[in-house]
Amino acid sequence: MNNEILWLVRLGLDQNLFTRSQAQTVRTALGDRCELMDYAQKLIDDAIVDDVETLEKLAGLAQMKGQKSAPADDPFDDAELDSASAAHRPADTPPPAKSSPTAPHPSFPFSTLATLDPAALAAGLRGLLQATARYGASDLHLSTGSRPFLRKNRRFSFLGDYSLTADDALRLNTALLSEGQKRTFLARQDYDYALAITATDRYRVNLMFHKDGVAGAYRMVPEKIRTLPELGFSAHLPTLHKLLSYHNGLILITGPVGSGKTTTLASMVAYLNETRTDHIITVEDPIEVVQPAKGCNVTQREVGPHTQSFFTALKGALREDPDVIVIGELRDLETIEMAITASETGHLVIATMHTSDAATTLTRLLDVFPPSQQTQIRASVAESLRGIVCQRLLPTPEGALVLACEILVSNVAIQSLIKEGKSTGLRNTMETGVKDGMCLMDNVVFSLYNDRQISAETALANLNNRVLRNKIT
Repeated sequence: MNNEILWLVRLGLDQNLFTRSQAQTVRTALGDRCELMDYAQKLIDDAIVDDVETLEKLAGLAQMKGQKSAPADDPFDDAELDSASAAHRPADTPPPAKSSPTAPHPSFPFSTLATLDPAALAAGLRGLLQATARYGASDLHLSTGSRPFLRKNRRFSFLGDYSLTADDALRLNTALLSEGQKRTFLARQDYDYALAITATDRYRVNLMFHKDGVAGAYRMVPEKIRTLPELGFSAHLPTLHKLLSYHNGLILITGPVGSGKTTTLASMVAYLNETRTDHIITVEDPIEVVQPAKGCNVTQREVGPHTQSFFTALKGALREDPDVIVIGELRDLETIEMAITASETGHLVIATMHTSDAATTLTRLLDVFPPSQQTQIRASVAESLRGIVCQRLLPTPEGALVLACEILVSNVAIQSLIKEGKSTGLRNTMETGVKDGMCLMDNVVFSLYNDRQISAETALANLNNRVLRNKIT
């Protein structure tokens, strides 16, 4: 089956234009050597697709994508599995709480909150979270004085016209807390925790107080750990695999809030878990993606229940015989210093930071140290840094998201610039370091625009290079 048809099926399934079993039926009828247009025409002739205009658009897009590569996964692979699981699932068993293109927009009778007892309220919130996950949203927000809303592909939509009162928001956001957790939240007025409704339904929750009352932000944790190609790193796999092949050093995953850093981090840990036989220790706040042991032994620790802070966990980790240390976020001087020390003492350290590009990442990493330590710390970072992966999620014209990334790979030239504090020269060095797997965010964004994966407006909003901006019409 050629790449163009594989892309047409993948795009058609994503748009809910047909089912996998229907796609498989056409494949069986035409054989694996058929052409794209013949396949599309068969979908029309067999009355499988009646939206001809949309099918034609997807066929054009599939033709363009198919000239470059095949989809990351074979869209036909799950056909038999899907039909078999549907046929054998008991009638009273609910479908898994995962994203579905046909899932309805979540709803909840917020105006009746005052009449619900604690058990009904807790059950209602669990159902709302599962419905939000099935819908494919990334976040659910429940805040005093505001209408509840969710966010899907960076766009948010309201769940009704009812604004939560202070009592509504307090009862709703604490409905799933234990008594101990509730006391902690009311005392601290800030609380982060991981909520597990079932083994596969997990959510990262942040609760807080603001001027009007309580607010809660619920982040959906994907049921399945996606691979690096599935995340959009197909073109950069050799580079990432090389970075993950080291047994010591520091790898940083950076980007703004909501750019998928945690998802990328989980994918990297899963890759190491499958390809190495090491001891991996993760320190997270909270634990979001559960990593079952495969080739590696994975020890996951959460700040709060398992350790006082990232620093104390890292200090202890050095005595716990780890091979790989994964840090949820580098937040302060002590944590950054300990991470660099760990990377110098024979451990591979992977961590995240909230920065926008490689140069800013290095500046943030180094400037937390006092002037008296600058020379020493620059030498340490130059020696231990393996690479930096900066990423963003950009909206596509179809309403989905596409990954844009910038990758710095440490080499002799990069090490020299770090030691000398000449961060202004990083851009030129990265432009000439393509053979080492490096790429600049501006070039990747412009490439996405040329491939029609993002609009001109989106490209212009994410480009700093004047020459590239002038090429966009």
